[in-house]
Amino acid sequence: MFLRCQLHSHTTASDGLPEPDALVARYADAGFDVLAITDHWGITLPATDRLLLLPASELSADLDRAPFEAEVLAIGIDALPEPRAAFPDLAACVDWIRAAGGVPFLAHPRWSTLVPADVPAGLAGLEVLNGGCEVQQGNGLADAFWDAVSNTGLLLPGIATDDAHDACSPASDSLIGWTNVAAEPTRESVLDALRRGAFHASTGPVLESVEIDADGIEVRCSPAASVLLASGPWDGCAVNADPAVIDHRGEVLDRDADGLITRARLGLPAHSAWGRVEVRAPGGGRAWGGAMALDGPRAPYV
Repeated sequence: MFLRCQLHSHTTASDGLPEPDALVARYADAGFDVLAITDHWGITLPATDRLLLLPASELSADLDRAPFEAEVLAIGIDALPEPRAAFPDLAACVDWIRAAGGVPFLAHPRWSTLVPADVPAGLAGLEVLNGGCEVQQGNGLADAFWDAVSNTGLLLPGIATDDAHDACSPASDSLIGWTNVAAEPTRESVLDALRRGAFHASTGPVLESVEIDADGIEVRCSPAASVLLASGPWDGCAVNADPAVIDHRGEVLDRDADGLITRARLGLPAHSAWGRVEVRAPGGGRAWGGAMALDGPRAPYV
């Protein structure tokens, strides 16, 4: 089963506008199963039985250029570092979160002006979509950055989040992106799934399964306009529901009554040793599977 999880949000306990109870009600009313309130350098845990609340915080590390800090979501921590001051670098922040039993995710890498060399080992993943940054400033989508990190050999899962600061206003920055986690609705199960990468990022579609064999990748998903494999240079492939749009190195295996793709097969990369599946729904919704190692012989670039 997938749990619909919001892993990045804020309240009046840091720089958000909604009271904690109002934020919980907002996500519970919207059908979410799990919420992490990631107030900056604080742990906000209002009492509720409407959804599963994970203890969490957004911690910062020094950066040598504007905006002069980068941030990491610390999911599942029960205490804060002392002193409560920015870590000297991202690696130190990630190491502390892991030592404290938490699960670290890199927040809004594009908004933070990060480059692949900034990304430390030890992360559980990164935000491929930060909804607040995207709708407010147009810099919350980090798929190109993610692929550049993968090309260095560091393969990470991706999460989608709201980073909501004004979730309860009529025009809000909530319900934009979330993470579908394959877990039971307990703290231990969700944190274990996040550590193992048993999740996918989404703005609507569901990536039901990805199966890899020696000849290709089979994808099952909610009805999609297209299913793609992103990889290194020259290696991407895609299939499309619209017969007027060309397919490349893949085939549609099943469609629904409206002709949308529900099962597809994609070719393996010819040159790169990694890939990630992406599903695009009619109307623009997207789901992103994590970057995967794809073993096998590879042709050299010439």
